[in-house]
Amino acid sequence: MNDASSDSTLGVLNRIQEQFKERVTILTNEKNLGKAGSVRKGILHLLDGKNPGDMAYLDADLATSLEECYSYKQYLTDGKQFVFASRILKIGSVVERKFSRFFAGRIIATCISAILDLKVYDTQCGCKVFTPKMGEIVFTAPLLSKWLFDVELFSRILKHYGKPKAIALMEEVPVKRWVDQGESKVKLTYFFKLWFDLYIIWKAHQKP
Repeated sequence: MNDASSDSTLGVLNRIQEQFKERVTILTNEKNLGKAGSVRKGILHLLDGKNPGDMAYLDADLATSLEECYSYKQYLTDGKQFVFASRILKIGSVVERKFSRFFAGRIIATCISAILDLKVYDTQCGCKVFTPKMGEIVFTAPLLSKWLFDVELFSRILKHYGKPKAIALMEEVPVKRWVDQGESKVKLTYFFKLWFDLYIIWKAHQKP
């Protein structure tokens, strides 16, 4: 993000905070923490508050809307603690995604499913909702990967609860609308680095 776009984003956030002073807090990073570090920082801030409620994070480009993200809260029932959006194209849904991203995503998703031994279609969709208890389980320890931290969340849930219990706590919900916004800021070189990230996540996922 360049300085101009950063200033514009901060201006929008400041206006939102002025309108909802009791409900909006702006956290800033003195240095670049990456998406993983920034999300973790936000969740830990919420967990440090009094009586934290259900939590969520989503991509800053709003490929999934705030309204749709909030709607997933309804699935935190019957013991569910972790709800995640999934870019499954079905009748009535809108999923607009560049073929190159889709193709690369399916390759990665197949590898992730094998590593976790979990039949999940889409671990990487950037919209997830969870209870405070689940937030503590997956975000207390520092994250290993800057960009594949979503995979770590699943891995930590599986290790903490065991596969049968973990599956009972999860709910995968097909998106109603998900639209690619602009060009990806991830460099091509990261496509090669992510395999190393997958390896260290796999190592951490193994039982001691």
